[in-house]
Amino acid sequence: QVQLVESGGGLVRAGGSLRLSCAASGIIFEINYMGWYRQAPGKQRELVAEIPSGGITHYADSVKGRFTIFRDNAKNTVYLQMNSLKPEDTAVYYCNIKEGRALISYSHWGRGTQVTVSS
Repeated sequence: QVQLVESGGGLVRAGGSLRLSCAASGIIFEINYMGWYRQAPGKQRELVAEIPSGGITHYADSVKGRFTIFRDNAKNTVYLQMNSLKPEDTAVYYCNIKEGRALISYSHWGRGTQVTVSS
């Protein structure tokens, strides 16, 4: 059974930094996608940053230049370094990992970690 364990969330003042991590266990196939999403109260879940299999990262406009996504393939772990945090970054952050081979693809979600940025 695949498990995604997220950590690194917490309370930080505006301008501060946090690093989120998401470690996957029980992966059977090749990981071909890793991403971070977030959901603020009353809003839909949105993409924050992602690394598809090609390795080219993609960021939401709201976090460009402040957040960095990177991965450790040996540990099946994806990270999100968040700098210059703003109150509007407050949300529950979820990691998403996709594994697969040929036409088979499985998507896994973490349970989420709360990030709160005070002004």
